[in-house]
Amino acid sequence: MLLTIVLALEGLYCFVVFTDIPAIKSLREAYIETAMNTLSHQWLAKWFLPSYMIDEVVARQDQARKDQEGKISTWDKISASDATGKNGETTAPTEPTSQTDEERFYELFWELDRISFEDYVSAHPDVTANGWDNIYINEAGLNDDGTDIYTAMGERVLAVDAKNKILLVRVEGSGYQGVLAIAKDPSQLYNAPSAYIGSWGQQLEAIASAHDAVLGMTGSGFIDPDGNGSGGELAGYAMSQGESYGEHYVVTGYKRVELRESNLLYVTDASAPVAADTTDAVEFWPALVVDGEPAVENYEAFNGIQPRACIGQSEKKEILMLVIEGRMPTRSYGTTIETCTDILMRHKAYQALNLDGGTSAVLWYDGEYVTKCSNTDITSRMLPNAWLYGGDGAGQ
Repeated sequence: MLLTIVLALEGLYCFVVFTDIPAIKSLREAYIETAMNTLSHQWLAKWFLPSYMIDEVVARQDQARKDQEGKISTWDKISASDATGKNGETTAPTEPTSQTDEERFYELFWELDRISFEDYVSAHPDVTANGWDNIYINEAGLNDDGTDIYTAMGERVLAVDAKNKILLVRVEGSGYQGVLAIAKDPSQLYNAPSAYIGSWGQQLEAIASAHDAVLGMTGSGFIDPDGNGSGGELAGYAMSQGESYGEHYVVTGYKRVELRESNLLYVTDASAPVAADTTDAVEFWPALVVDGEPAVENYEAFNGIQPRACIGQSEKKEILMLVIEGRMPTRSYGTTIETCTDILMRHKAYQALNLDGGTSAVLWYDGEYVTKCSNTDITSRMLPNAWLYGGDGAGQ
């Protein structure tokens, strides 16, 4: 009996490891990528899989990184003339409008399914008691189920904040869930460092609270030996409100996202000079969207199922903050780079960069986390910096 069990397990192992059935091969390669991109878990691939298979996956990622070189934002297809500067001044003339407050609300929150929103307002008449410009709905907490409002894309709405021009929606699919925050005023975005940068990081809520921010997400990656990094030693270069720190990535294909004085995000090569009008920046990879087009040439190089964090900007100049939860089998395994790109593209992403994910991937809104850290023993890892929206750093 024991011999039969051993032989059966051996046969199953050989089948899973060596079969070319597309679905199983894809899962196997996703497993390799996930393990190899997590320093403390590389042994999960190296102990159980042939080295040549691991080498093939690693080589494909190396090529994908090289393919990213030279993909940079120009905004040429969309006029940037209506962007607002860091002091809030509008660079394009504005015309008087005869729109009602309700019409302006629906124009701003163009994603909303109007029927479901009106049904919600009918059931909760107090929502509009202070006017359409002050609508505040928040059912985005970790213990909340979300509203009965949906977007035109079929996503459940978690929060509508008209005063701060923020919309939070649930994004989910097979094996994953997360939150997409859509912040409508790009002049409110900035990057803020840990108060102890260079020595220690801070949890996201500490960085956000210190700046009285409304919304926040992870920023740069950090040196993390064996998963025990303090968050203080930055990986790559960053800029926070005009102040530079860190050293540029020298590996081909790493990218930088720069927030410039026009309040536009630009994706460029980490090796390129920082634009003179950049105010805030971080570096990571890969670029997901550049000038409205998906930037990854071969998604097979990114099969890893991971918690993800991405930042971008839509063709409407809205800031897109996407966090996908992961490594929680009963809640969310995580997802791929391709899925993140698809989510952002359906929200008209024009520029987008993948950020440091894993345990660092968290999203915070109005005083609480709205996504769970993949390490359920903590709310957030210690981070070197964070992208924030609103508060005392906005508009500087």
